[in-house]
Amino acid sequence: MHKRILTSLVLVSFSLLISLASDFTVTSPNGRLTAIVEDNGALMFSVRLDGVALMSPSFIGLTLADGTTIGRNGHIGFMRKSVVTDDTDAPFYRQRHIHTTANQIDIKMKGGFGMQVRAYDEGVAYRFYTTRKGETVIKNEVAEYDFGSDAKGWLAYSTNKEKPFAMAFQNTYDVTPLSQAQETPVFLPVTIEKDGCVNAKVTILESDLRQYPGMFVAVKKTNGQGEQDITLNALFAPYPKKMEYYKWRGMSYVSETEEFIAKSTGARTYPWRVFAVSEQDTEMPVNNLVYTLASPNEIGKTDWIKPGKVAWDWWNDWNLRGVKFKAGINTETYKYYIDFAARFGLQYIVLDEGWYDSSKGNIMNPIADIDLSGLIAYGKEKGIDIVLWTVFNVLDEHLDEACRKYSAMGVKGFKVDFLDRNDQTAVEMAERIARHCAQHKLFLDYHGFYTPTGLSRTFPNVLNYEGVFGMEECRWAKKETDMPLYDVTFPFIRMMAGNVDFTPGAMRNGTRSNWVECYEKPVSMGTRCHQAACYVLHDSPFTMLCDAPTNYEREPDYTKFIASIPVVWDETRVLQGEMGKYIIVARRLGDVWYVGGQTSWDERDVEIPLSFLDEGSYTTTLLTDGINAHHDAEDYQLDTQIHHNGESLTIHMASGGGFVLKLGKFTIVDHF
Repeated sequence: MHKRILTSLVLVSFSLLISLASDFTVTSPNGRLTAIVEDNGALMFSVRLDGVALMSPSFIGLTLADGTTIGRNGHIGFMRKSVVTDDTDAPFYRQRHIHTTANQIDIKMKGGFGMQVRAYDEGVAYRFYTTRKGETVIKNEVAEYDFGSDAKGWLAYSTNKEKPFAMAFQNTYDVTPLSQAQETPVFLPVTIEKDGCVNAKVTILESDLRQYPGMFVAVKKTNGQGEQDITLNALFAPYPKKMEYYKWRGMSYVSETEEFIAKSTGARTYPWRVFAVSEQDTEMPVNNLVYTLASPNEIGKTDWIKPGKVAWDWWNDWNLRGVKFKAGINTETYKYYIDFAARFGLQYIVLDEGWYDSSKGNIMNPIADIDLSGLIAYGKEKGIDIVLWTVFNVLDEHLDEACRKYSAMGVKGFKVDFLDRNDQTAVEMAERIARHCAQHKLFLDYHGFYTPTGLSRTFPNVLNYEGVFGMEECRWAKKETDMPLYDVTFPFIRMMAGNVDFTPGAMRNGTRSNWVECYEKPVSMGTRCHQAACYVLHDSPFTMLCDAPTNYEREPDYTKFIASIPVVWDETRVLQGEMGKYIIVARRLGDVWYVGGQTSWDERDVEIPLSFLDEGSYTTTLLTDGINAHHDAEDYQLDTQIHHNGESLTIHMASGGGFVLKLGKFTIVDHF
């Protein structure tokens, strides 16, 4: 009996120690990363690597509509520890299967709120949650991330200075010390590098964004005691109060807002705030935290979803040459696109803007020049399916009738464009469309869209996202725009968040000196092989061949090669790379490997050991910059040889260049 009393006392004491603790710590499985939550009158969050601060204690919290701030004045109650293991299939992601393990603490707070913190080997994350009944209105979420005044950032600023929350989430990166950064809102992801104290980068992302606005950050500079204090402060789009419409496209926009950012009813979790930690740049493109932290699949079976490549009309401005009909938005033109897609083994064509009268938002009726039923039937004869473009709110306003009609006709999906915001109602619209389209077995390509936050795990029918400074920019970019620099930067940052619809495949290519701006006949910056490498470098299960079919048809060997590159993979590795300089990625499907590489405007020789291959000899097909690519960016070579896994290959990339290498196990049949 005395022993039972003693045991009870020990347990009570342990509970009291936890409940009275002023800070809580969770450490990654490998013991190197630590997240610390402190309660010293204000809720402070910090991150350490091997005991060295990556992010110093930073105030975080939630401000409610009544003015209460969850995170001030001793709100912490008690804590529970656990281990979280996640094994999930990822059918349209950079790898087929993902396994992650994290240590977690669950902190109960006063007022019906709580906080979960996880530490993975690849980074840490936290989120708030509530167990309250009834309506909860969040006036603001507070985060004042302190990386120190000497930190450097890779910052993509909003492109709309007057209304920073209304834009397409497309910009290049300002690489700058935070002390010299603009105070303009920045959309995620944001990468931060500490100065000297530790060799690691921290990338801020978010995951499981649902019924809540997406996060922006802005540099805030304040004068402290003798020096300038610099923090990255969270910003959120206010909740829309009133919507209006632009005359063109029937696109809606926020004309008036509430004085709060989010509202919901009942118990719920809020989005994860993710801090991905990378000691090598090559770790960044394959960080899976955004995907693994998202809610699991909610649509069931995915075997009806068919990823693939698509012949696209808009970028090439419907420029067909040598045909006997007037090219444009009409049935004959799209039949030609279907014939091209069938000839080269593509899976889809997309009818972009113009197939319905977008000025009237008339999604339910094609224009007179489009025989949609006839095109669908013609495509089926050729083994090619059709995807339709539309505007987000236009589809949402006709969601049930549009899904029923076009699914019954045989359309396979929608390319949905011009959301251009990430407030709570926009996020809800994206999820509503995804769920409803899944019910009608329609997949989605989200264009004009915010940076992905794991939605493809929850709704795998959302195959791709824009949110990238992609190929469309070449139609209106200026000479000083540095696309090759961006091309070898964003895979390290933006692709951490998820799939990317960059829309590559330009057949007109320019060097640094001879590139020209041309809207009607656009030219890519960099070499032809730089373009081809996109099909290996990018996580992109639904990807475009952006140029005109007649341009591809003049170079059939090249076109067959890029068309045959898979869009889904069993495994992805980043073999080499340095952000802003170059990147080399290897991907495997079955027993065939593809390796793709790109460089900035700096030409580069790279040596690639083939030691990642299984033992044996391999038939290698190598697409490389031609000897004259420095002058004529369209020059390339396509060669096939035999190599062994013990060898290394030296490959030259011209200025703005690239390469693609295919490796399959050597067989006598291949040789003869």
